[in-house]
Amino acid sequence: MPCCLAILALAAPRVVIVLLVLFSDYIGNAYESFLWPLVGFFFLPLTTLAYAYAIHSAGGVTGIYLVLVVIAVLIDLSSNGYGLTRRGRAAKA
Repeated sequence: MPCCLAILALAAPRVVIVLLVLFSDYIGNAYESFLWPLVGFFFLPLTTLAYAYAIHSAGGVTGIYLVLVVIAVLIDLSSNGYGLTRRGRAAKA
């Protein structure tokens, strides 16, 4: 089951965040306030999940978990940048 959730997290991280918030306290335990997961849901959803995983697994973002969070940030930023690039190309055509 965790493997299916990991695959779903890469394909649709916002769906996984909603499922985790509704059916567990995984996100709530990782963050002290409700604001950061909400902002992460809209702007950096994969980073939000990676940070929650790092907090639950290691108690902090250190070592290999830091690498995981940095990779998640890069994936989120690259997907956002690709959308902006596609939008710019469509406007020129």
